Amino acid sequence: MLNKLGFDLWANDYDQTVQLSEESNLYPFAGYKTILNTIFNEVMQCGNQSVLDIGFGTGVLTNKLYENGHEITGIDFSNKMIEIAQLKMPSAHLIEFDFTEGLPEQLNGQKYDSIISTYALHHLTDEKKIEFIKSLLPLLKKEGKIYIGDISFQTRQSLEQCKKDSLAYWDDDEFYFVADEMISSLKALCQCEFHPISHCGGVFILSV
Repeated sequence: MLNKLGFDLWANDYDQTVQLSEESNLYPFAGYKTILNTIFNEVMQCGNQSVLDIGFGTGVLTNKLYENGHEITGIDFSNKMIEIAQLKMPSAHLIEFDFTEGLPEQLNGQKYDSIISTYALHHLTDEKKIEFIKSLLPLLKKEGKIYIGDISFQTRQSLEQCKKDSLAYWDDDEFYFVADEMISSLKALCQCEFHPISHCGGVFILSV
C-alpha cells in the first residue's frame, strides 16, 4: 500500500500510470475513464451542484465538474496532489486530511448535492467502508446522492478470479468492493445500486 509519501512522489505520474493500465484493459484500472465519465454524467444531469470529492487526487474528475460550474469541496491527504489540483481549480475548497481517520471538522453541518469518490475507498477495510459511508449520509442534501467509482466486483468469486489472473500485480494491502456484500451491508442505511463497468471496476450509487 502506498503511504502519504508514496502518493506525493507518484502525483506527477499518476494520470499516465492509470492510462497504461486502462488502455491494456488490465487490473486495477480497466474501465477507469468510463467510470469517471459515468459519475460525471450523473452529476451533470442535475445542473450546477455542490460537490464533495473524497480522495480527489490530481482532480481528474473534479476539474471537469469545476469547469462546468459546480462548487467543489475536496479532501485528500497528499499535499502534492492538492497543489496539482488547486492549480486546476483555484476557487475550489481543498482540504488536506486523511479520510481513513474519518471526516475533517470543516465538514460539520455542511450539505452537498453530490458526494463522489473515485479509486480511494479501497484503502478502507470493508467494515471501515460501511462506517465511513454512514458518516457521509448526513452530509447529503435532500435527494442528494453518493457516487463511488472504484476497483470492484459483483461477487467474491469474481474478485478471487481476478486475483488469480493478476497475481503478479495484486495488492493484498487493499480492500476491494464486492457489490453483493456491500449492498447487503448497506440495506438498512440507504439504497445502493451497483453498475459494473469492467471486469474489475464499477460505480455504486447511494441515496437515502
